[in-house]
Amino acid sequence: MSAVASGPQDALLRVDHLTKHYPIRKGVFSRVSGHVHAVDDVSFWIAEGETLGLVGESGCGKSTTGKAVLRLTDVTSGSIGWRGKRIDALPASEMRAHRRELQAVFQDPYSSLNPRMRAEDIVAEPIRNFEDRTPAEIRERVASLFERVGLRADQMVKYPYEFSGGQRQRLGIARALAPNPRLIVCDEPVSALDVSVQAQIVNLLKELQHKLGVSYLFIAHDLSVVRQIAARVVVMYLGKLVEIGPTAALYRSPRHPYTKALLAAVPRAMPGYVRRAPPLVGDIPSPIDPPSGCRFRTRCPIATPLCAEREPPLRELADRQLVACHHAA
Repeated sequence: MSAVASGPQDALLRVDHLTKHYPIRKGVFSRVSGHVHAVDDVSFWIAEGETLGLVGESGCGKSTTGKAVLRLTDVTSGSIGWRGKRIDALPASEMRAHRRELQAVFQDPYSSLNPRMRAEDIVAEPIRNFEDRTPAEIRERVASLFERVGLRADQMVKYPYEFSGGQRQRLGIARALAPNPRLIVCDEPVSALDVSVQAQIVNLLKELQHKLGVSYLFIAHDLSVVRQIAARVVVMYLGKLVEIGPTAALYRSPRHPYTKALLAAVPRAMPGYVRRAPPLVGDIPSPIDPPSGCRFRTRCPIATPLCAEREPPLRELADRQLVACHHAA
């Protein structure tokens, strides 16, 4: 097991050398003509009660990583350890025992809720799936969850279309909390919301973590949002982990050129602010045929011939930051 993934002995989740390739099939016989390299050799861990941020541009493999952790997609190789037990190859019958502990909050609160179900039934569904309770007990539990996420119990009879965007996301959070999970994968949970509502949802997640001790894998492309909630941050580019470290250290002194560019792209409303890194040029290469060596080299301002010849290993620098770059110091 890698040093990146091992972490503390009591780590809740350990992802080690996670790889996911999607086959490309063509022709009458659906022969495999290539693969989409969605995630390649990614390792990280999450401690009990911790929030790990996962950031990067669209298409970098963030959501695929989240789906793999939830076992919503099978992995090509690598391992996923949950509370000391590998779950990446468990059959569905054995995986069910872990389902209630692994929940998700999705990006779009408009499409992640069943429009034909009342709010009460949406939140009650996972309780019915995993617990043997009477209808009265379930209703009481749902009412408690509504209040916990900032909704009123009298709203339980409403349908999703009767809620605002922020209220729908609160409803999604209540549904995720219903089976008492230990880890929630938050896949871009605030990107579809107004800025003011984003802050409310982030504050709610932090409050719930403080009261319940739940852990989060918080997936986002907005670094300013991740900074508010994550203790550590993982930066991905084209399926690869390029930097990981404590949030304060990574934002104060990013080491990878890609991380520097991402932070430089965050709008700053400060007089005299000077951009610390040049903006990225060009487009992300195709994940079907990624560049040799360092995958970021085609857009990197400090790339050298070495970057095309050898893939940079993930190595530890100061402040517990791990960086996959030949020239980072």
